[in-house]
Amino acid sequence: MTQPLVFILIGRAGCGKGTQADLLMEYLKKNNYTDAVYIYVGSGLRDFIKKNSSLTSKLADEIMQKGDMEPSFLSVWALSDELIKKMNKNTSLVIDGFPRNLTEAEIIDEAIGFYGLKNIYPIFIETSREDSRKRLLNRGRSDDTETAIKRRLDYFDEYVQPVIDYYEKESKFRLTRVSGDLGIESVHQEILEKIFK
Repeated sequence: MTQPLVFILIGRAGCGKGTQADLLMEYLKKNNYTDAVYIYVGSGLRDFIKKNSSLTSKLADEIMQKGDMEPSFLSVWALSDELIKKMNKNTSLVIDGFPRNLTEAEIIDEAIGFYGLKNIYPIFIETSREDSRKRLLNRGRSDDTETAIKRRLDYFDEYVQPVIDYYEKESKFRLTRVSGDLGIESVHQEILEKIFK
């Protein structure tokens, strides 16, 4: 049986994590990783906000509309909920946009240890702040306003950059850096070449 793989996609908002996650899911399925799960914490939170009328969902919606980052307890809940529902012994994972701070990095390491996963690949898709801003504006989502985008990019510089440093200097899982400025297929190929060389 093939050992499961775990891809952890990190990068500024708008860098193409979702697109690369889709390509990695295709790669897994083509290569006999038949039990593969895509986890996008942002999507889980948006779904929660849309389908609930609780105080928690209302407060989370206010945060999202401002472009602020949701508190870690909600992001961790969204990730944990997916893992609890979908993990099996041979499940491979593609995780998009998590961890977003050092606390979440430690939590995902704990989850990886709990499930006994061995092949872990944190991937940093590098794009400039300005390129990310342009991509987000072109995306046209209702919460992609100039103010919200600036806040998200500021959050990356303050909180996510230390996660990248953690994976480069402290974690036992080796960080792979790829250029997000290449075409979609070229980014995908660079990821595969660097991980499986």
